Amino acid sequence: MEVDNVSDSYLQNLFADRIGGKNFGKDTVIYKFERIKRAKAAALEAHPERAMIDMGVGEPDEPAHREIIQALYEAAQNPANRFYADNGIEQYKEAAADYLQRVYGVTGLNPHTQINHSIGSKPALAMLPMAFINPGDVVLQTVPGYPVMATIATWLGGGSYNMPIGPENDFLPNLESVPLDVRKKAKMLYLNYPNNPTGAVASREFFERVVSFARENELVVVHDNAYGALTFDGQQPLSFLSVPGAIDVGVEVHSMSKAFNMTGWRLGFVAGNEQIVKAFATVKDNQDSGQFRAIQVASAQALKHPEWTEATAAKYSRRHDKLVKVLQSLGFPAKKPKGSFFLYVQAPKGLEDGRTFENAAAFSEFLIKEYSISTVPWDDHGHFVRFSVTYEAADEATEDAVMEELVRRMSSARFIF
Repeated sequence: MEVDNVSDSYLQNLFADRIGGKNFGKDTVIYKFERIKRAKAAALEAHPERAMIDMGVGEPDEPAHREIIQALYEAAQNPANRFYADNGIEQYKEAAADYLQRVYGVTGLNPHTQINHSIGSKPALAMLPMAFINPGDVVLQTVPGYPVMATIATWLGGGSYNMPIGPENDFLPNLESVPLDVRKKAKMLYLNYPNNPTGAVASREFFERVVSFARENELVVVHDNAYGALTFDGQQPLSFLSVPGAIDVGVEVHSMSKAFNMTGWRLGFVAGNEQIVKAFATVKDNQDSGQFRAIQVASAQALKHPEWTEATAAKYSRRHDKLVKVLQSLGFPAKKPKGSFFLYVQAPKGLEDGRTFENAAAFSEFLIKEYSISTVPWDDHGHFVRFSVTYEAADEATEDAVMEELVRRMSSARFIF
């Protein structure tokens, strides 16, 4: 026992500063997802008779298409697929290039030099800064947004600059507002449209400005297009790479997770500028040995069927319509997005009975405690909550039942905005 204490003592001094150094594991701050988890557990204990309506989940509610699963089953039986995949199989790269052309109109990509697979989009976003960021360099990112690239840049001795997005700018960053001294240090610009958490979409005109801004300031653009094909109400899927000049300045990251209900399969790809893709592949070659070849084979089969994603997008659109109608009836200033499965709504300031919410986190915990309704709060720029339409519902009748239950539980509350 005494040896263990000595061991614990010296190990505590060895942790890297990037993850907390000597204080690693001692932080008493409870992060929002842990707070949500604890609040949900407490609500279930207090009200075991009341089912949790989980509107915070960030992944599809259905499994992958049966043909994808069958393709995996067959490919897994092929002994040739047991080997390391390294930087990917040509079948998947070629399928990705064909998919980009069919769905997004991106032409002329060489699948062998301008596309490389990744074990999901998150690892790709984590690896790309390793190819470019030196101490003192900066990543430009939107806030709210997905922070992985900026986190890794900070770990590498660089930093990040937050570009706020909100209703006042249609959830698109004002690139021209980035100070000149920041631009001089910036190397990378991270964007994500359709956006998590706001559901906002970008326009071709915006991407044209991004290309010009990147050239003027010598930036690498990384566009995270994980939700790209999940659009509706006349909004066509849009790729950054389809804009003239985009391939000269950046890459786009795609994911099988959201478009094809394959979150746990862990596969995506990076496409675009040949030098950037090569740099990514170099880093990746030292990080992993590739995703299981059979998963790549099955995913190549999936990419041949964009109509499956279109059907999923139609379902999310229908659910958005229902959720927006319900929230508006309860007083929320809800507005349907044109992409993703997220609905980003202003959090109320309080209730007519005098209770107040300090921020979105407080409101989110109130929903869980009082009504067993789970959402995700965002207090980075204003106070908002993110609803997801990927809640469990087997058919439209069940969707309607979920909406009716939302109204029943929250109808007694009188929210103040």
